[in-house]
Amino acid sequence: MAILAALRALLSVSDRTGLVAFARALSELGWDLIATDGTRAALASEGITARSVEDITGSPALLGGRVKTLHPKIHAALLAQRDDPGHREELAREGIEPIDLVAVNLYPFAEAVHAGKSGTMLLEQIDIGGVTLLRAAAKNYEQVVVIARPERYAPVLDELRQRGEVSLETRRMLAAEAFSHTAAYDAAIAGRFTSDAGVMFPDELTLSLRKVRDLRYGENPHQHAAFYALRGEDGAMTAMQQLHGKATSFNNMLDVNAAWRIATDFPQPTVGIIKHQNPCGIASDNEITKAYRRAFMCDSVSAFGGIVGANRIVTRELAEAMEGTFYEAIVAPGYEDEALPILRNRRNLEILAVPGHAFVGGKLMRQDGGAFDFKRVAGGMLVQTPDEISTDEGSFKVVTDRSPTLEELTDLLFAWRCVKHVVSNAIVLAKGLATVGVGPGQMSRVVAVETAVRKAGENARLAVMASDAYFPFPDGIEVAARAGVTAIIQPGGSLRDAMMIDTANKNRMAMLFTGRRHFKH
Repeated sequence: MAILAALRALLSVSDRTGLVAFARALSELGWDLIATDGTRAALASEGITARSVEDITGSPALLGGRVKTLHPKIHAALLAQRDDPGHREELAREGIEPIDLVAVNLYPFAEAVHAGKSGTMLLEQIDIGGVTLLRAAAKNYEQVVVIARPERYAPVLDELRQRGEVSLETRRMLAAEAFSHTAAYDAAIAGRFTSDAGVMFPDELTLSLRKVRDLRYGENPHQHAAFYALRGEDGAMTAMQQLHGKATSFNNMLDVNAAWRIATDFPQPTVGIIKHQNPCGIASDNEITKAYRRAFMCDSVSAFGGIVGANRIVTRELAEAMEGTFYEAIVAPGYEDEALPILRNRRNLEILAVPGHAFVGGKLMRQDGGAFDFKRVAGGMLVQTPDEISTDEGSFKVVTDRSPTLEELTDLLFAWRCVKHVVSNAIVLAKGLATVGVGPGQMSRVVAVETAVRKAGENARLAVMASDAYFPFPDGIEVAARAGVTAIIQPGGSLRDAMMIDTANKNRMAMLFTGRRHFKH
């Protein structure tokens, strides 16, 4: 089917990016343009003539513009099969000419939500006619070119100029994109309505994802991968900008995310060094370079090939401190001008900035977060609310004869925040607001303690210990006591809690129960 046989295009856009150039080019190619009022006015201001929808339908817009394109003379023109004699006869009888191209983008509902609109103002941003136009044109893609994104104007024009028509392959791709676009639009509306109704887990949960970038490869080089943003969430990874280095891989994105989440979970200047989603070291200090040096000391061997996350601007001093150790990436709110040349000398280092997520007065100005966490399983998704640290530290209970000293308590709270970011079973040893040993991802809790103690070495003496879940047996506490650990923070809740408390008392250890665990799988 030669697209130039009809030469009629319907334009109705909220996003006018590229509209004028596209419409002018169509007009020069001999197309007859039809446009809704706002789009038509924008074209007229640039000297481009387009017929109004009312000229085609013979009916005025109704209900304050809510009903404009919802008319048989529009939708029959889109849905008619040109090679069907019955369709052609009906069109002729009703005086309807086919429409062969539709360029539509929808009212900015998501943007209205982001701007804080609600009630009637938000309802008016729900597009009805535009969605219907896209779906009708996409259904009849063999006959109609449908464009839902301004980025497609140029490729469509190229085919029209070079071939005189748009290929079936391109039209099929554009139709798929139109259906994806309307599905995403409906998902955003459904999500808002579900939230407003106070329903946490609806029977049908619709997600809308937007591709941010292709990744270098997946978990392994033979796997393909891409990063998608969840519409409606303004997370750091979607705002992240790459300033230097090779394209990010799937594994690096996971570790960059872990590094950023760890660093920004602390109000003080903090650095986390991540390997395979677990921290090699975390430290807070009054200055970001000091925090880095102390985080690095926790496990300098495992730090090789890791990801560095900082919650403050990277200084020249920090850039220089990182020299001598190979890192895959560094992520931070920003970089001093003097720091970037030093980091860029490392050809393969991915330098990543998250603008707008800076700390002011010890408070992160833009918090990440969303309604749910998702984990993929065969045939579906596991959905849960995110694991957030309770700010009610006053509810933590001292269960031993000895209460922690102020220094121990400060480190216990730090370690408790750290252990949330370690894969279960998880143990963290900390001293002076820095991890000195981490025991991640063990099947046995006592082995996790042994791993953390071995990593810490002599630094285990006078350290405190955090456990992400309760101790089922006293062996883990005994291992820590022999290493010189003086205080413990754990959820409690074991049938043998009394035995754990007795073991801690025998070793003159202080112990806090939090009443909350932090498994991470």
